[in-house]
Amino acid sequence: MRAADNPALDVAIEAANLLGLPVAAYFQVIPNYPNANLRHYHFLQQALRDAAEDAAERGVGFVVQRQPEGSLDQFLEQMRAALLIGDENPCREPERWRRALAARLKIPYWTVDADVVVPSRVFGRSFALLHHFRPRLKAELKRFLVAPAKMEPVCAWKPARPPASFDLSQEITAGFTKLDRTVRPVDSFTGGTRSARKRLDEFLRHGLKDYSQNRNHPEREGTSRLSPWLHFGNIGPLTVALAVQKAADAGRISSEAGERFLEQLIGWRELAVLFVRHEPNYDNWECAAPWARKTLLEHAGDPRPHRYRLEQLERAGTHDELWNAAQRQMIATGWMHNTLRMYWAKKMLEWAPDLATAFDWAVMLNDRYELDGRDPNGYAGIAWAIVGKLDRPWFNRPVFGLVRTMTGASFSRKFDARAYLRQYGSEEAR
Repeated sequence: MRAADNPALDVAIEAANLLGLPVAAYFQVIPNYPNANLRHYHFLQQALRDAAEDAAERGVGFVVQRQPEGSLDQFLEQMRAALLIGDENPCREPERWRRALAARLKIPYWTVDADVVVPSRVFGRSFALLHHFRPRLKAELKRFLVAPAKMEPVCAWKPARPPASFDLSQEITAGFTKLDRTVRPVDSFTGGTRSARKRLDEFLRHGLKDYSQNRNHPEREGTSRLSPWLHFGNIGPLTVALAVQKAADAGRISSEAGERFLEQLIGWRELAVLFVRHEPNYDNWECAAPWARKTLLEHAGDPRPHRYRLEQLERAGTHDELWNAAQRQMIATGWMHNTLRMYWAKKMLEWAPDLATAFDWAVMLNDRYELDGRDPNGYAGIAWAIVGKLDRPWFNRPVFGLVRTMTGASFSRKFDARAYLRQYGSEEAR
């Protein structure tokens, strides 16, 4: 959802120039996007406004329609389109939509993997661990971690009969009677490419130089916090990676800080995309690593020191103030620090009635409240925390088996937990 540094749009422009045709970007808003609520749609609408303005500056048409007023099929027919270019998403529902669309279209339909630096199909499979993936990724980065060519359309978008387009000054969810409006928008993040670039610039100036020291401290502003914008496609990982490389080359940051950050942005993030693309059960416990499945089932009957219902967890009503604070941060801001996400998910395994329920609850709460929920990164993180995916065996423990454990006492010693609790450790932080 961006008109700048977008490989899918670049391909469309290049093809259109060869054909001597104009280019238009089309976005359809549906009332029932899986697991989306008012918080997500609000961020989406903010992003669409930026995309519309940037498309106009680039000479590209931009059309937004809502169901049932308009459809992609009708738009393609009305415009007598010669070619359709789309982006890719490895998650189940978007891929099902793409397959259904491809089956009924009468024009060529190409998709571009615009959400990663190295297209996922280059690898053709998933990897069990990051250090298995790292050498393959490093070999391919030489080819793909390069600035894109600046493609501009030769033919301006000036249709004789412009198609109807939704007025983005109006509420995009008006009339969506079944939309969950209980999860309210947040003011901690504003959707759109402009906000994403502003956040990236702030991180490059103030945060990246100390990234190695601060990245695992939830009480500090030590991470980029770009994940909501990356999830919605308001900024691309290639744009971020090139900016980080430029800062390192100019000596504004250490090479270590740049490498550490790029391993998260490209290494772990693209490993997560491959996991979701090649694992049908990416959002349930059946994706467990074989060694984890065996020992988790062996410990399925172990007594749990605490048991909670979903509604207790959702309202941050546990005995663990650190966990409660993390849940409150997610509810209040739409985001949670990555190290806390690991702790947050692992406690689900301890407190839920069983393994399958723990995974389901973690997915449900993550997708409901996080602006970067419903994303490969989130599913991979939950799978790592609960069923050992993308991790290795650890010591055999009750409940967890060989899955890595995290205790509140040991975890709290790794950062200033009291400072974090002062931010989110009370009901007033909601």
